[in-house]
Amino acid sequence: MKLSELTVGDRYEIPVAEDLSRTQIVMYAGVSGDYNPLHTDEVYATAVAGYPSVIAHGQLTMGLTARVITDWIDDGDLKDFGVRFKRQVWPGDTLTAIATVSAIEDEDRFRAVQLELSTVNQHGESVMTGYACLQENA
Repeated sequence: MKLSELTVGDRYEIPVAEDLSRTQIVMYAGVSGDYNPLHTDEVYATAVAGYPSVIAHGQLTMGLTARVITDWIDDGDLKDFGVRFKRQVWPGDTLTAIATVSAIEDEDRFRAVQLELSTVNQHGESVMTGYACLQENA
């Protein structure tokens, strides 16, 4: 969809991770360079930190969530993107990302679209909320 076709209230939802695996979490550690044992070491995460398992990187959840934008909107430049992590993401979780158009600004030759973002797990619990702003290419 093009930015010019969007209206306030439009909503798009996609699954961005199904049965998130420990392998995917460790692979993300490799590309990000974040080898914190909370993400990669089951014994450390459970025995030392007291978690039931390793946890996914917040930035992995953020990156997966960005797919809702790129899969939905065909044009525009990402001008702003921010998130707030609400709860841990665990191996085995299935995540669904939701984007809703919250505002549109039309000025001269440019259109800016504000999106409200949310990512929920398989239980419908919010794991991340956020926002994004896209602007038409000049």
